[in-house]
Amino acid sequence: MLETNGSYSPPMKTYTFKVILEPDQDFDGNPAGWHAYCPALEPLGGSTWGETREKALTNINEVVHMIVQELIADGEPLPQGPRDSVEVEDISHQEQPRIAVTV
Repeated sequence: MLETNGSYSPPMKTYTFKVILEPDQDFDGNPAGWHAYCPALEPLGGSTWGETREKALTNINEVVHMIVQELIADGEPLPQGPRDSVEVEDISHQEQPRIAVTV
């Protein structure tokens, strides 16, 4: 893509990451918030929790964005996981929560 200043910038892509939200329990089996993780980024630290489902989703959104920004800053490729874990396309409304990152 040619910028107005004459320089070239590659076209932007939207990566849509699948996230899993699960109710969590303490050691006694009592409800203890929500666990959230991104399967494609879990080996890189892509998991978190929250006291509510909404807070866990907010937290995993921040974690996914942080990991993607760090990979880009380090010149590393973004994960190319199974189609159900990472999509490189437009954001779609699906039942499974997803987080979109445009780079």
